Amino acid sequence: MIRMDKMDKVIKIDKVLKQVTVEAGILLSQLNEVLHRNGMALSNIGAISDVAAGGVIGTGTHNTGITHGILATQVVALTMMTASGEILECSESVNADIFQAARLHLGSLGVLLTVTLQCRAAFHLQEIQQSSTLQEVLDNLDKHLNSSEYFRFFWFPHTDSVSVFYQDPTDKPPSSKASWFWDCLVGYYLLELLLWISIFIPRLVPGINRFFFWLLFSGRSDRVDISHKVFNFDCLFKQHVQDWAIPIGKTKEALTQLKSWLERNPQVVAHFPVEVRFTKGDDILLSPCYQRDSCYMNIIMYRPYGKDVPHQDYWSEYENIMKRVEGRPHWAKAHTCTRKDFEKMYPAFGKFKNIREKLDPTGMFLNAYLEKVFY
Repeated sequence: MIRMDKMDKVIKIDKVLKQVTVEAGILLSQLNEVLHRNGMALSNIGAISDVAAGGVIGTGTHNTGITHGILATQVVALTMMTASGEILECSESVNADIFQAARLHLGSLGVLLTVTLQCRAAFHLQEIQQSSTLQEVLDNLDKHLNSSEYFRFFWFPHTDSVSVFYQDPTDKPPSSKASWFWDCLVGYYLLELLLWISIFIPRLVPGINRFFFWLLFSGRSDRVDISHKVFNFDCLFKQHVQDWAIPIGKTKEALTQLKSWLERNPQVVAHFPVEVRFTKGDDILLSPCYQRDSCYMNIIMYRPYGKDVPHQDYWSEYENIMKRVEGRPHWAKAHTCTRKDFEKMYPAFGKFKNIREKLDPTGMFLNAYLEKVFY
């Protein structure tokens, strides 16, 4: 009912403090270019930039890097219109409690009008990708985490194969492009065709996972580019997605349980990759990383040519494992949690709920999803 498309202006750029104030409807793709022209960049963004600044923080979007929080931790101030029409200014020093709620607002507190983001000097990233095994990565997780500013890895279900990614700032100029395989798009169409065939012959999926690991990830690659171009990547096809944050200390336990369950249930197939990322804890009331450093485990099932694939058993067991290891679901991804779950998961859930009810006593900003969350 409210569209923010035209509220896409850059209001102020402070090159001394390295801060930018924007209207909440600006897309990160637009902001990335503006910042780059002014010698600045966001320190961390997710895989997709075609999202609005006010919305991307509202669901707890994240990337990876144990010294970096979710994207909302880069917000230093915001303004918001409440249900009564009042405009609130919020920061660590003004309306501080509301600020800690509004940085991950779920669209439930009001309409975000402006956002001020802490940036850094523009930088290039060098991405080194190399192959490993799941056991090696889990046994040496601390070493990997401390070896790179932005570390993540892909695990290929039904195999022991892992692709490790190290991304670090560099003074090197942009260099290599994506692999020749993707440049000619043959790989894209071949993968979609094989996945479409596997809908009718599910037993092909483990072989497809092994084939594409061998084809694209079994060696070592190295590229350098502008930071946001490295952070962003193509998610390939429409997907069913789940993504939960768990305590970092539970990473090995959770992945081992998921791998063992798939091995015991060969009739269940899982597409690649399981993407594993790491994020610093924060004090944002409904952040999945609230008061703890976290590991995000993202699972997918592609929808080749828009066709649904069976995924309910995989989804259900994954969610059971996540709950056993004290997980919290990504607010913008699929999950079956309700208020009773969130009350257990979030120490500050009651505080957020009270703030929401005070700002919106008539429920103007509630919808079916939010009613399930709060009631």
